[in-house]
Amino acid sequence: MNAVWDRLARKADLRAKAGLARTAAPRTDAIDLAGNDYLGLSRHPDVLAAAAAALAEHGLGASGSRLVRGTTGVHEAFEADFARHTGAATAVLYSSGYLANLGAVAALASGPVLLDAHAHASLHDAARLAGRRAETFAHNDLDDLERRLRDLKPALVAVESVYSVLGDAAPLADLHALTSAHGALLLVDEAHAIGTIGPHGAGGVAAAGLAGQPGIVLTATLSKALGAAGGVVAGPAVLRRHLHDTGRTFIYDTAPPPAVIAGAAAALRIARESDGARTELARRAALAAKLLDAPAPAAGVCSPPAGDARAATAWAARCAAQGVAVGCFRPPSTPDHRSRLRITVNTGVPAAEFAHALDTVLEARP
Repeated sequence: MNAVWDRLARKADLRAKAGLARTAAPRTDAIDLAGNDYLGLSRHPDVLAAAAAALAEHGLGASGSRLVRGTTGVHEAFEADFARHTGAATAVLYSSGYLANLGAVAALASGPVLLDAHAHASLHDAARLAGRRAETFAHNDLDDLERRLRDLKPALVAVESVYSVLGDAAPLADLHALTSAHGALLLVDEAHAIGTIGPHGAGGVAAAGLAGQPGIVLTATLSKALGAAGGVVAGPAVLRRHLHDTGRTFIYDTAPPPAVIAGAAAALRIARESDGARTELARRAALAAKLLDAPAPAAGVCSPPAGDARAATAWAARCAAQGVAVGCFRPPSTPDHRSRLRITVNTGVPAAEFAHALDTVLEARP
């Protein structure tokens, strides 16, 4: 067994020398430009009150899987409200966005899966775990997609509406037209779009005028603009039935805690009426991109390039030393194999603090 631990130790040393070591350290007090709480709802008093009330009524955990004892009225009410919000027929809750993506791809991949090269790791993992042939097309490249559709004849095409690393948007209307013409389903991960774009924050699919259209299934996480935790798959009623009957990441996983879902439900209601916060989010994201020479963001993600992995970690460390928390993305987390900071806008941060934080990031730049 010592050989196993020696091999792992050698690999860890090599990652450290390349600037690719990762740590899960407790967070410290800092201006938050790293988390995904885009609308500042994780600490909104109405969200906390809803969670506290559900905690008192239902206890700490769900106590079982959704099909045993884990389902409460809180879960069912959220699913119905989320479906209405996004224009889908039905929705199914999961304990994380990662598991939602695994469940959706496993259910829908009756043949080959074609993924945007920048799609989230959970989508790529899901395609592999589904045991189907999986390939990629060049990021947001419609010509390459059309070629791959002709050659691969996939059952499913998977994309993000707003990409988690570069923060750019997918051309969903054109993607849907292509997939429909080739008889493929389009799976859209709305993780960074729910609450931040679209009518009343309904996401990228709604923004593209595709809500409720055939041939589209969407997934999302509750851990970003809704400030909670959990995941969701939304689509036609037959998909919900299929996931309940056969979805392993639904059947065999403990249900999300009712208190968390109650908080997410309150956050969804607030987000629906937060057009002013979305306007401010867009203003701040555009300002960050301009100051840091980063691509124009589609929502709240700004990703300035940072050289190699060592330069990126050093830049992030200098920001942290000045009281500003930023994300630091390095391979393999970056689909273009370039290291970069990731600035995520949180409108819950006071405007003056946000401006100060941006100045700090700019001054700390290599």
